[in-house]
Amino acid sequence: MQYRNGVAAAAAEEETGVILGVDGGTTTTVCVCLPAASAAGGSPEKVPVLARAVAGCSNHNSVGEIAARETLEQVMAEALSKAGADHSAVRAVCLAVSGVNHPTDKQRILNWLRDIFPSHVKFYVENDAVAALASGTMGKLHGCVLIAGTGTIAYGFTEDGREARAAGAGPVLGDWGSGYGIAAQALTAVIRAHDGRGPPTNLSESILDKLKLSSPDELIGWTYADPSWARIAALVPIVVSSAEEGDEVANKILSNSVEELADSVIAVVRRLSLCGKEGKDSFPLVMVGGVLESNKGWDIAGKVTNCISKVFPGAHPIRPEVEPAVGAALLAWNNFNKDTKLCNGS
Repeated sequence: MQYRNGVAAAAAEEETGVILGVDGGTTTTVCVCLPAASAAGGSPEKVPVLARAVAGCSNHNSVGEIAARETLEQVMAEALSKAGADHSAVRAVCLAVSGVNHPTDKQRILNWLRDIFPSHVKFYVENDAVAALASGTMGKLHGCVLIAGTGTIAYGFTEDGREARAAGAGPVLGDWGSGYGIAAQALTAVIRAHDGRGPPTNLSESILDKLKLSSPDELIGWTYADPSWARIAALVPIVVSSAEEGDEVANKILSNSVEELADSVIAVVRRLSLCGKEGKDSFPLVMVGGVLESNKGWDIAGKVTNCISKVFPGAHPIRPEVEPAVGAALLAWNNFNKDTKLCNGS
């Protein structure tokens, strides 16, 4: 990506206006600002990012609606300030936020956006999975994305606009392939080993050492003192390390997670027939999130891909070269220009 300084950014926004792309996750929220005149698509390194800002969680299911809204307002204002622009320069905003799961979620956010931006601004509100997909396809909505970070979701689009999703309902409703799900199972395994319901595991010593606790009994207080999703999910590297060292319990947790993640993608691909009638057509499979990052001996992403490829050999794995916030901005750019052409009758 190409980053410009504030002077160049200000000159660009005065002439053409700017586009905002926001990727709002359970752990962090990122906003990027692009010039509205830039060509979307092409090579990732040529995307002209005017400014970038980072804030905390903006998932209203995790931190509440007021805190989520404050985070989103903060990160957009900071990105505009860094770009030397203000709200009047904005032409379009794509807000892709985790926790947007229902039309009422979208409408509530749209109403709020209309209160803080001028009437000419175009708004596109999506689940954060849509931005992740667009980051791998450079703004085109086609294929399937698998996000596995603190949370997890599989989301797919056909070229004619049909969409489907699997998982993404949060840890209470079974997102066990997520970072939270993996870590929660590890904590449960430690408690079960301690009270005799489960087999012994090296996770016990590793997790207690990491948290500076002296007994598994202390995990109860630690867990419920702050059960935020990101705090629990931060224990995933310990599970991976234990699995790499041969711990059977840790290996079972990760193997189950691989199956969960693969099943989510398979469900979406089948519902949308992304693989074609014979199940062999090629489609992009964008893979995003910390759980899918490469590890020394336990390649979760590779194992998930292998599971999917056995069912759909046409799956084409993509690790994005731009971040999801840029994908959101490119999506806004594409939609904005499409809407503009329709309004102009071209």
